[in-house]
Amino acid sequence: MHEIDSKMRLKLGKVVQFIFLASCLLFFMTITYIKTDRASAEAGEKNDFASVWQERVPQSLDASKEYENIEAEVRKVEVIKRTTTKAPFSQDDLFISVKTTLNYHKPRLDLILKTWYKLARDQVWFFTDSDDPEYSEKTNGHLINTNCSASHNRRSLCCKMSAEFDAFLESDRKWFCHFDDDNYVNVPKLVKLLQQRSWQDDWYLGKPSIRAPLEILNRENLTQKLSFWFATGGAGFCVSRALALKMMPIVGGGRITTIGENIRLPDDVTMGYIIEHLLKVRLSVIEEFHSHLEPMKFLKPEKLSEQISFSYSKYENEMNALNIEGFDRRVDPTRFLSLHCLLFPNFSFCPKK
Repeated sequence: MHEIDSKMRLKLGKVVQFIFLASCLLFFMTITYIKTDRASAEAGEKNDFASVWQERVPQSLDASKEYENIEAEVRKVEVIKRTTTKAPFSQDDLFISVKTTLNYHKPRLDLILKTWYKLARDQVWFFTDSDDPEYSEKTNGHLINTNCSASHNRRSLCCKMSAEFDAFLESDRKWFCHFDDDNYVNVPKLVKLLQQRSWQDDWYLGKPSIRAPLEILNRENLTQKLSFWFATGGAGFCVSRALALKMMPIVGGGRITTIGENIRLPDDVTMGYIIEHLLKVRLSVIEEFHSHLEPMKFLKPEKLSEQISFSYSKYENEMNALNIEGFDRRVDPTRFLSLHCLLFPNFSFCPKK
C-alpha cells in the first residue's frame, strides 16, 4: 500500500511538472507573439507614413529640389533685372559737341543758335580753332578753343575730336554725341533714342556712309587687311559713358590724333577703328541720322518729325537740302529755318498760321 502511494505521488509530480512547463512555454510564446505583432504594426505604420509622404512630395515639397528650383528662379530674376533695368537718363545727362572753325562762326553757328541750340543750351559745346569773344558770349561760354589747326586735314580733324572727347570724359555726362556745324539736330528725338538704351552698356550709335565695311592695311603687318564699320561724322554719332570709359586708356589725353596719324585716316574713321576694331564693339546703325552725303530731297516731309539729324551741302550751283515748304529759299537756302518751324512752330520767328 505504501508502495502504491509512492508511485501515485511520482506520477502526479510529473503531471504537475509537465503542466508547469507547458504553461511557461505558452506564456513565453504569447509574449513573443505580442512583441512581434507590435513591432510589425509599428513598422507597417512607418511604412504607410513613408508611402503617404512620398506620394505627397511632388505635390508639395521635396526640400532639396525645391531649394534648387527657388535658387534657379532667383538667378533668372537677377538676370532679367540686369538686362531690362535702364539706368536713369535725362537731357541734362547729355553732352553734345559741335565741331566748327572760325570762318564758319557767322554763316553756320548763327543758324544753329537761332534754332535747335535753344532746345539744349546747357548740353551743347562748340569746338573751334580760335578765340571769338562774340560767340563765346552768344553760347554762354560754351565755345572752346581747341588750339588745333583751322585746316581740314586729317590731323586737324583728329585734334578737334580729341578735344571733344576729352571734354566729355572730364564731365559727368552719360552720353557723348558729336555733330558738325552743318547739322540740324532734333533734340527731343535724340534724347528719346538715348533713353531707350542704357549708358551703362557699350553703345556706338550712328550711320555709315558706305555700303560695306572699310578695309585698310594692317600697319603692323602689311600683308594683312583690317575691316570695320564707322559712323560718318557728317550725320553725327553717339557713344555711351560705359564705352567711353573703356576707350579712355586708348584715346585719352589727345591720343585720337596719334592713332589717326598712325592709320592715316580722319577723325570719324579713327573712332570707328578704335571702337569696332580695337574694342570689338559693333556699330548700331540709326537710320534717322542723315549727312550731307545723302540726297536730302528724298526725305519725305511727313516723316521729318521722326528723324534725328539733318544736313545740307552745295555742289556748284545746286543745293542739296530738304525739299519742304516754308521760308523763301533766298532767306533759307539750307531749309533749316523751315524745318525748325515745321517741328517747333511756336518759336517767335516762325510764321503764324
